[in-house]
Amino acid sequence: MSKWYPKKGRVIFHVDMNSFYASVEAAYNPKLKGKPLAIAGNPEQRRGIIVTSSYEARAKGVKTTMPLWEAKKLCPELIVMRPNFERYRTASKAMFQLLSEITPYVQPVSIDEGYMDITECGHLGSPLEIANKLQQQIKNEIDLPSSIGIAPNKFLAKMASDMKKPMGITVLRKRDLPTKLWPLKVEEMYGVGAKSAKKLNDINIVTIEDLVTSDVFQLKRVLGINGERLQNRAKGIDPSPVDPDAIYDFKSIGSSETLPQDTVEEAEIKKLMRHLAKNVAKRLKRKNAAGRNVQIMIRFHDRRTITRSVKLPNYIEEEDDIFAIAIDLFDQHWNGDPIRLLGVTIQDVAEKKDIAQQLDLFTYEKEADKESLYQVIDQLTEKYGKNPFMKINPKEEEN
Repeated sequence: MSKWYPKKGRVIFHVDMNSFYASVEAAYNPKLKGKPLAIAGNPEQRRGIIVTSSYEARAKGVKTTMPLWEAKKLCPELIVMRPNFERYRTASKAMFQLLSEITPYVQPVSIDEGYMDITECGHLGSPLEIANKLQQQIKNEIDLPSSIGIAPNKFLAKMASDMKKPMGITVLRKRDLPTKLWPLKVEEMYGVGAKSAKKLNDINIVTIEDLVTSDVFQLKRVLGINGERLQNRAKGIDPSPVDPDAIYDFKSIGSSETLPQDTVEEAEIKKLMRHLAKNVAKRLKRKNAAGRNVQIMIRFHDRRTITRSVKLPNYIEEEDDIFAIAIDLFDQHWNGDPIRLLGVTIQDVAEKKDIAQQLDLFTYEKEADKESLYQVIDQLTEKYGKNPFMKINPKEEEN
């Protein structure tokens, strides 16, 4: 079997469950198999957005994030169910258990997908044999379809798993890139969002091959360091390891909620903002963490969405502090249009035990280039009666 396993390289799987929520519901109730099924929120509470749908529904044009009314117009026979997250978590746990029986190097990246490093699994057969056996095992034991990408790194494995769905197995080697990967539109590349795709299109980068052959300095000017990272990935370079502990890392903690009705009522808006700040503070406390970047999201009645954030000189964790910054950001950036949804997120999050040094008032004096930030601090202190940037003393937290 050694010919299948390179001496220096790696063999990585990306396992992606197909139409996961809908497939779990069909496994739970076989009468739903083969029918157009969609999982959506509560229409009465303005949350009637398609979360996922079966392939039968997708064939009729039903898509994720589509409003429920539009989906039903395209597919009148559509069966709509509300999410059952406990059921999905149970199925996810069973799926990852099957993966971990093959190798300890399993990295979940969401409830329905994960990476496996099978480099040391030559005794179990070739990569294709292992993938076929795993796919059938998932189908037979928990009645769920999956697609598996096989490649020498995580990025290529992720791209490979998307190439054939449902129940697909795709091998993507570096020598295959010119024919299998590079002809694809750049927006089809994992890691390229709509905004990045537009920026790339604006400089005549339309395909992944265009990205590969582009001048790296131009890419950096347009996308920053991410431009070079994307080019490397397009060339098949991705040294990131399969990290079983990565799921425990967190960079942000947030909370968002859709209003029952579009509103311009400041009292209602502030009440919801307070509620969101409280949720975020609770989650920070559960993780014994703090953050130093506050971001708000405002979705207007016409679904136009903006996000605004501020980087803080110190870590915060308290509800009052989060609320003060969030409401100030809101006051600065709300144009008065009716609001549909609000979100508050703390970013640049770290566990308190890892926060080694905090900025204090003496440090401020050494940060002269951040004078505008200090003016904001003064304004908020005057507005709310205290400095909203709470200093965390790691020594106190250890007691």
